[in-house]
Amino acid sequence: MKSNKFTFWKENVGRSWYKFSRNKLSVIGLTLFILLILAAILAPLITPYPKHAGNFVDLITGSQAPDARHLMGTDIYGRDMFSRIIFALRPALLMGIMVLAIVVPIGTILGLIAGYYKGKFGDHIIMRLTDVFLGLPPLILALAVSSILKPTLTNSMIAVSVAFWPWYSRLVYNMVISIKNEHYVISSELLGESRVHILFREILPNCLSPIFTKMTLDFGWVIIMTASLSFVGLGEQPPDPSLGTMVAEGARLLPDKWWVAIYPAFTIVLLVLSLNLIGDGVRDMFTATEE
Repeated sequence: MKSNKFTFWKENVGRSWYKFSRNKLSVIGLTLFILLILAAILAPLITPYPKHAGNFVDLITGSQAPDARHLMGTDIYGRDMFSRIIFALRPALLMGIMVLAIVVPIGTILGLIAGYYKGKFGDHIIMRLTDVFLGLPPLILALAVSSILKPTLTNSMIAVSVAFWPWYSRLVYNMVISIKNEHYVISSELLGESRVHILFREILPNCLSPIFTKMTLDFGWVIIMTASLSFVGLGEQPPDPSLGTMVAEGARLLPDKWWVAIYPAFTIVLLVLSLNLIGDGVRDMFTATEE
């Protein structure tokens, strides 16, 4: 029995990877994203000046252009830009992981309940509350929440989470509306299965494909919103490295000291681009059919 389960799991993983790998750009995106993750994990080992990621000042070497000693130059305080950018990947990736870990379960559960109990508790309370949040631009809502809270990484997670959960609630709600009248759901109800079983064993598995696809795309949006909060001073505070803060500091020095803003901005582009490419591959993985 265990051997059959393992074989089934192995075949499904192999089939999914085959569909994903047919999109070469998605494979490139996945490779790039893995390299960025490894760089963030191994930051103390691969950066030439790990101490520059903290409270470090050396005005003598401040604002130096990129050279052999400082591959991406230094900022006005003499801190190595390459070292700080690699360390800044950590909070950026952590934000994406934690925000999705919060909003996906909340939005999915609310969407399941609202869609299954449509016309009662679902429509009258959950979806009306969802519509209120969806009526506000996510970035504006995140900025509003962040302005009330103390500017920290944790509070930035809360602010971005408040802006993102309604999108998953609406997505799952729309899918449940179309799924709950399928024969297998009706059969489960006639057999006396519990509501929990029907929601999480019959309906939810058929909603996973668009949820996973949206997660990969939203990861990039979370990073952009986090950088936006840091750019206006509502995210992680100096001297801790933050991509958005570095772009904001460098923007004041353009065009003379271009490297201070360009390199962290380019890092954000690489992160978001890799996630968008992965998202395309995940979509193909769930929708492609065997030839």
